[in-house]
Amino acid sequence: MADPTHIVCPHCGAINRVPAGRSASAATCGSCHRRLFEGRPVEVDAAGFDRHVNAGDLPVLVDIWAPWCGPCRAMAPMFERAAATLEPDMRLLKLNADTAPEITGRLGVRGIPALFLMRRGRVLAQTAGASDAATIIRWAREHLAAAA
Repeated sequence: MADPTHIVCPHCGAINRVPAGRSASAATCGSCHRRLFEGRPVEVDAAGFDRHVNAGDLPVLVDIWAPWCGPCRAMAPMFERAAATLEPDMRLLKLNADTAPEITGRLGVRGIPALFLMRRGRVLAQTAGASDAATIIRWAREHLAAAA
């Protein structure tokens, strides 16, 4: 029997076990009873980032951005569209670089917007610069497949 998938709730941070073979797309949190996936990125702070990256089993695609960054603002709707396609196979997070300098320092972020594809705390791939939704989706899937 396959192991369940551990998914961090984007609303309350609880860790949920989704049985193997069951789609997570309609799963709800056992604690707050809200949906685990809503087809859009989850905005996180440093603690939320660490929780999703280290406690969940899903690969995580993180957009590191800042509100003053023009390319970041231009890419935001593209990242939102990518979330609608990539979930529930991976969790998409948005992390504000200005409010989480310890995370950006730990990851070695040199420019934003920056995308990091991670699994179980390990960086699988990273890129910088604004991208459209199709490019984000293709990039994430290719690097996830290469890391398997």
